[in-house]
Amino acid sequence: MRLAFRALGGAAGVAWRESFPLGGRDVARWFPGHMAKGLKKMQSSLKLVDCIIEVHDARISFSGGRNPLFQETLGLKPHVLVLNKMDLADLKEQQKIIQHLEGEGLKNVVFTNCLQDENVKQIIPTVTRLVGSSCRYHRGERLEYCAMVIGIPNVGKSSLINALRRQHLRKGKATRVGGEPGITRAVMSRIQVCERPLMFLLDTPGVLAPRIESVEMGLKLALCGTVLDHLVGEETLADYLLCTLNRHRLFGYVRHYGLGGACDDIASLLKQVAVRLGKTQKVKVLTGTGDVNVIQPNYPAAARDFLQTFRRGLLGPVMLDRDVLQRSPVAEP
Repeated sequence: MRLAFRALGGAAGVAWRESFPLGGRDVARWFPGHMAKGLKKMQSSLKLVDCIIEVHDARISFSGGRNPLFQETLGLKPHVLVLNKMDLADLKEQQKIIQHLEGEGLKNVVFTNCLQDENVKQIIPTVTRLVGSSCRYHRGERLEYCAMVIGIPNVGKSSLINALRRQHLRKGKATRVGGEPGITRAVMSRIQVCERPLMFLLDTPGVLAPRIESVEMGLKLALCGTVLDHLVGEETLADYLLCTLNRHRLFGYVRHYGLGGACDDIASLLKQVAVRLGKTQKVKVLTGTGDVNVIQPNYPAAARDFLQTFRRGLLGPVMLDRDVLQRSPVAEP
């Protein structure tokens, strides 16, 4: 999807956009066959597990498309919500985030960074405590624990399993990980992550809700890499990212790309990024005297670099659900 560039009055000092224009945009649907198949297999495997470990992205703690199809199931099994990628999230108001989630009935929340194993050590004791104080539903005679790891795509489910194995078994990777959604496509065999207590985890494919609730939620999901960029459009997504960063006064992109200042015009930003990175392309232009090769900025390539730079945390930590938190009663002074 090509972005129709608009003049947004992008000079520094001009008021930033306080909202992103959503009119006329459709909500992306991304529920491939492997998701439907995986969901059925996960539901049929629930009788084999003692606990649900739901992994989510800490940057979208509230409006991140947590699959409502699991809500009935979560009431039957002990449930731990792991907010991963905490190193990429602005957690200055972490206590308010926890209070907001507790208000939604989520009592066991753990923030983690699975790449550096930060806070991962809390997972096994939390699961052990919850299972020990609950009915095990036909698994009471089993000595080992078994938990199912669920969540939307690309939030770090496989990374969490590998981090637990590193900490408790001193073993390497058991599951493949990647930087885009769709790496895990099937419910796998049980994976041991701890010896004492003996604990196994089931890795599962990322499953989105069949329909994303709103356009803005879809944009947030795409920014975090849980929806493929081309379903939204790289340049549209880059524009939403620019609007979000400016609205929250996060100008790390200026320093990262060595720009002269912040701006609110995505066309201007992508042009500067493309020139800085040498992402240009030759375009033939028909003139009255024949074809002429003109060097133009490669806007899609610049948009992709802008998005990937954000996802790697190089533009600084961000809380994409800050507006939700500010509207929450617990966020009031």
